[in-house]
Amino acid sequence: MGAETDRTDTIETVAQTKGAHTRRAILEAAITRFGREGFRSTSVADIARDASVGGTVAYAYFPNKEALFLAAVDEDAAAVIHEGLSSAMADPGVPDWRQLLIYTLLGALEHHPLARRLLAGLEPEVTDRVLEIPALAELRKACAERLHAEQLNGSVRPDIDPGTIANGVVAIMLSLLMSVVQLGSNAATLYGADIAAVFEAAIERRPKGR
Repeated sequence: MGAETDRTDTIETVAQTKGAHTRRAILEAAITRFGREGFRSTSVADIARDASVGGTVAYAYFPNKEALFLAAVDEDAAAVIHEGLSSAMADPGVPDWRQLLIYTLLGALEHHPLARRLLAGLEPEVTDRVLEIPALAELRKACAERLHAEQLNGSVRPDIDPGTIANGVVAIMLSLLMSVVQLGSNAATLYGADIAAVFEAAIERRPKGR
């Protein structure tokens, strides 16, 4: 009985692992195809072919094309955000982490065409999805934690709420990213330092007499 149970558990584990691998292959194919051709010009059959699975297999993991598209958007945007966090937040001693985060996110967009496409406004039906991307909650949380740590070391004003300011920081960053994607890199060149100055003036603690 015990051996039979172990065998059943092994079979179920293999099936789950295979299923996760298939889902990942479909999602990666969707990110690439949607990023290159957009939602309207892409079919689930195209994605299934790219993922080397049967034409209807994708529907076992995603109920329809819209669900697959939103999952792909969330996944690609999360990858961009994680790149930014791993770069700007890895070293707690970096004083200009906000500016570094902006430039890291901009750089990441160059090899994440689906996230870039969304920020460019090329998928108008789901542009508002930008504000609902789950990974943004992680970004806001990381910014709030960093601001709180800086309050404790005395470099950030003690009278501000880290969570509220983190929400504002992320909103400003999103606006800048959309501007750069839609207007060109000159937007970051022209206004990047100015935005950093706004952050500094708004939240950094000043020595008395300044």
